[in-house]
Amino acid sequence: MHIVIAGNIGSGKTTLTTLLARHYGWIPKFEAVDFNPYLEDYYRDIPRWSFALEVYFLKQRFKDILDISRSDQTVIQDRSIFEGVYVFAANNHAMGHLDDRDFHCYMELFESMMSVVRTPDLMIYLRASIPHLVSNIQKRGRDYEQQIQLDYLKNLNALYDDFIYHHYKGRVLTVDVDQLDFLDRRADLAKILHLIDSHLFGLFPET
Repeated sequence: MHIVIAGNIGSGKTTLTTLLARHYGWIPKFEAVDFNPYLEDYYRDIPRWSFALEVYFLKQRFKDILDISRSDQTVIQDRSIFEGVYVFAANNHAMGHLDDRDFHCYMELFESMMSVVRTPDLMIYLRASIPHLVSNIQKRGRDYEQQIQLDYLKNLNALYDDFIYHHYKGRVLTVDVDQLDFLDRRADLAKILHLIDSHLFGLFPET
């Protein structure tokens, strides 16, 4: 099986991926963020390098999904190729960093890739309010995240909802995480486990 954890920056994707991998014995797949040959150029000149950056991410995520499709084990993935396209690349396009020509070329490339892979068995969408995201971002204290603008998070939240409810064709479990602390409260993690068990193994999936 292929399970994906989706959600905005600070929603708890990596934490939940780690916890679920440990609980179910699944193989965790985390996004490689240690090297991107375009990142430094991108931050120096965003409009100039957005297309190259997004194509690089697309290529990496396509390799990931191919690797997962070949595995005979259940893999749980922290962020998927779909979010990279419908949320982050779409946001770059909306902000004018990707012009229409480049974005259409990018989307055609993505659609060609999708002709040879299938959607995950389950996508778990961690839906969070802006205050919740900001609180988590501040707590983990990553220097490069402290400069994230509220409008940027709001735009991503809107794109996530649009992606999940209007574009994504696969099976989705939405978890509102504002009132949950699945890292430090066992009862909160147990609620999520119950929902996952119902969706994957139960006769009558709960929403």
